[in-house]
Amino acid sequence: MTAEAVLARPPADAALIAELRSLLGERLSTAAAVREHHGKDESYHPVDPPDAVAFVQSTEEVAAVVSACARHDTPVIPFGTGTSLEGGVAALRGGVCIDMSGMNAILRVSPEDLDVTVQAGVTRKRLNEHLRDTGLFFPIDPGADASIGGMTSTRASGTNAVRYGTMRENVLGLTVVLADGRIIKTGGRARKSAAGYDLTRLFVGAEGTLGVITEITLRLYGIPEAISSAVCPFPTIKDAVDTVITVIQSGIPVARIELLDEVQMSAVVAYSKLDYAVMPTLFFEFHGTPAGVKEQAEMASAIAAEYGGVSFQWAEKPEDRSRLWQARHDAYYAALALRPGSRGWATDVCVPISRLAECIVETKADLAQSSLMAPLVGHVGDGNFHLVYLIDPAKPDEMAEATRLNERMVMRALAMGGTCTGEHGVGYGKMHFLPTEHGEGVSVMRTIKQSLDPRNIMNPGKVIAV
Repeated sequence: MTAEAVLARPPADAALIAELRSLLGERLSTAAAVREHHGKDESYHPVDPPDAVAFVQSTEEVAAVVSACARHDTPVIPFGTGTSLEGGVAALRGGVCIDMSGMNAILRVSPEDLDVTVQAGVTRKRLNEHLRDTGLFFPIDPGADASIGGMTSTRASGTNAVRYGTMRENVLGLTVVLADGRIIKTGGRARKSAAGYDLTRLFVGAEGTLGVITEITLRLYGIPEAISSAVCPFPTIKDAVDTVITVIQSGIPVARIELLDEVQMSAVVAYSKLDYAVMPTLFFEFHGTPAGVKEQAEMASAIAAEYGGVSFQWAEKPEDRSRLWQARHDAYYAALALRPGSRGWATDVCVPISRLAECIVETKADLAQSSLMAPLVGHVGDGNFHLVYLIDPAKPDEMAEATRLNERMVMRALAMGGTCTGEHGVGYGKMHFLPTEHGEGVSVMRTIKQSLDPRNIMNPGKVIAV
């Protein structure tokens, strides 16, 4: 039985809607089209629309909306840009969606301290456009132009994570509205602190189940003096992954290493009109001084040659690098074009780097025996890879096969000491894997959830079953 069927859907509370309309005016919408848009992310999961959408503009408005919902025992679902991949924005019990897009102010930039504070609706591309003249940038890049609040809530990472880490390492502090409407601030601007519980990390990755994140303070980094990118095809996917493992174990400070299997490369070449071989391929990027980048590239090229890397094709001009990485970021849409009319079931796992080749090779063996097409891509520098099962959700046999393949891949990763999701989050699509991964730790998570949200109104039905 699906999560949607399990969770009750009581009708919207007319008194609550009237109260919120009095607070927000025309910024509260109950229009069907608006509600449908806010009940769906980029995943294959069906639409579950909220009863109303509140377009907020300040932390105080968020607190007022949450307080009203608490009084009426009504669910609250935060919404950034809708690019999540595990059903995290679905209103499984109805309720009020809080759209954060109007909270898009960059509140403070401190170039000397390498930090910035933004409202949750600021997107990563807008932030980096704003920072460009300071010589700084924010490196977390999940591909989609996601909101900083959404990236924080899902503990996002992306192509640069191998060098710069994930949102977990790069969030210094938060402003959060709790389930009873209280506003709290966590962390701060100091680069380290031993003062009390680390509440910041509690909310990073909680997917809106413990509170609504409204402001985020982030680490920034200097734009590298030199950047160089390269593409290298390999005879087999194992050769490509073994290259990654050796590069990482050799201590080469590569900024990005992305893997595309031959299926994904065929899609990318056709979709983005690139002139690359249709073979398992690594995309590299190196950051640093001109001399440092040259040395890194030479070392990585030599390692790739040992594993049969055919040749390095370089992209050093900014426009060439942008085209290369845009093609990588468009991989999901390129994959969908392989089967027009299909939906993408995107999933990911992450394993210790030493088990990466084994995990990918066994996963590819499963795919070779399946009727489904599923291109593979990966942020393999940190052991994270993704599949996109190309499915027709209306066909039960295809859904069953995708479920079977996904279960095998996740359980394989867990058996190797990995995780059921490296960066997509749990939503409700991967809830059932958490007991296997965390054991009794899930009961501790449930205790925290019940303590902070005793009415279970904060994005119910996601991450932890209550």
